[in-house]
Amino acid sequence: MSTRTLISPLTLGRPRGRAIYWTVFGGVVLLFALAFLFPVYWMVTGAMKSPDEVTRTPPTLVPEHWHVGGYTDAWDLMDLPTHLWNTVVQATGAWLLQLVFCTAAAYALSKLKPVFGKVILGGILATLMVPAQALVVPKYLTVADLPVLHASLLNSPLGIWLPAVANAFNLYLLKRFFDQIPRDVLEAAEIDGAGKLRTLWSIVLPMSRPVLGVVSIFALVAVWQDFLWPLMVFSDTDKQPISVALVQLSQNIQLTVLIAAMVIASIPMVVMFLVFQRHIIAGISAGSTKG
Repeated sequence: MSTRTLISPLTLGRPRGRAIYWTVFGGVVLLFALAFLFPVYWMVTGAMKSPDEVTRTPPTLVPEHWHVGGYTDAWDLMDLPTHLWNTVVQATGAWLLQLVFCTAAAYALSKLKPVFGKVILGGILATLMVPAQALVVPKYLTVADLPVLHASLLNSPLGIWLPAVANAFNLYLLKRFFDQIPRDVLEAAEIDGAGKLRTLWSIVLPMSRPVLGVVSIFALVAVWQDFLWPLMVFSDTDKQPISVALVQLSQNIQLTVLIAAMVIASIPMVVMFLVFQRHIIAGISAGSTKG
């Protein structure tokens, strides 16, 4: 059975039809590329303009004089190495803890079938219906005075790590993927003498690399771009991540220097996407079902 498309194969077989098709296709791709890349170009070149030129009306598309000093000034004046390192520490810890606990919980709910497992999963998924803003105050009170221990996690990376562990969306994403792993594979591992933990480590995790990559991206990006929660946790300027520091230190900074700092702050996420884009695409399609 042939698939019906917008343009028939007969039309594509003609030189005029192919020329029109590729012209329209190339034009659409070019427009989409410009729509996504132009803001990036505008931000990168905006940091290279003079303070007067960047606020000029109408704006200039290409800087009249290229000033690369905005990037060096942003690196030094805003102490970007310190804040970037703070962000790396906070994002890495949240990612590791989230990966460990969400994977373990998803594996237990999917394959170990605990008592009241469906009720527990339903309660976890119900938290997705609660707005994130409504959880800010309870989270802050918990972090400020940890129950039982009566310790404060303010101005500590643990204040970012521990709340990030409870991510219902990533847990559900992992569980749905684990549900699709054939039971025969796990039974074969049990016959060979592998326990539950060994099965998870040697069988399930190697098969789950695509979805683990997607969960990792979600976890890292969520911490990297978060602003409100780190602002409440870190009152010490030297411990603040880059998202908070850019706002806190932008009071007496020139606009071009601030734009340069934003460009530098976005580079790690862009590089991470370019490096792991194949894993991201594979992970997004990993949970799809074949019809």
